[in-house]
Amino acid sequence: MKTILLGAVSALLAGMIAGAVPAMAAEVEVQLRNKGTDGMMVFEPSIVKIAPGDTVHFVPTDKGHNVMSIEGMGPNGAAPFAGKMNEEMTVKFDQAGIYGVECKPHYGMGMVGLIVVGEPQNVAEAKAVLQKGKAKQHFEKLFQQLGL
Repeated sequence: MKTILLGAVSALLAGMIAGAVPAMAAEVEVQLRNKGTDGMMVFEPSIVKIAPGDTVHFVPTDKGHNVMSIEGMGPNGAAPFAGKMNEEMTVKFDQAGIYGVECKPHYGMGMVGLIVVGEPQNVAEAKAVLQKGKAKQHFEKLFQQLGL
């Protein structure tokens, strides 16, 4: 009788512990490429949709790239980030919103992207940030693809 009761308690505890384990956050890889499916000097994919707490792993697949946040294109209070040339960088996005990213040396060529975290509350603010040249055109296209 004790063996059966002990086995039932062990199974119950194991089930409770397994149920208490939080879901793992997702990680999405974004490649920084000289040439991709959308043309030259691109983030691939150029739009990433994730949940708060997820991470994005930026990989300079081709040499000569970095990733950095664009001032004003993130939710209030979000910390800016900047990676070094030719180095991988992983960024955890805890705050919901839209984040604009760029490759510093190729910004003028339109090498920009959008990270959409949860339900974005800062769309108007992100769209209001002044952009130049091909970056401006590329952001217009990305916002259009998102239906924003």
